[in-house]
Amino acid sequence: MTKSCSINGKTRNNGYAISHSHVRTKKIQKANLHNKKIWSVQQNRWIKVTISTKAMKTLLKFKKINL
Repeated sequence: MTKSCSINGKTRNNGYAISHSHVRTKKIQKANLHNKKIWSVQQNRWIKVTISTKAMKTLLKFKKINL
């Protein structure tokens, strides 16, 4: 299972951690992912998805899901 969102495809972010002396080291920022079960009306069953909090907020805003 990949560490990305099933809805919008959000994955990790690569960047630099810069110290006070301006030394750069590579840094990975992981996406804020959660495993949730979402009810599918079309399939009439629960579906397990890995979803980011950004996608959760968007779906809740437009009343697309009930968590």
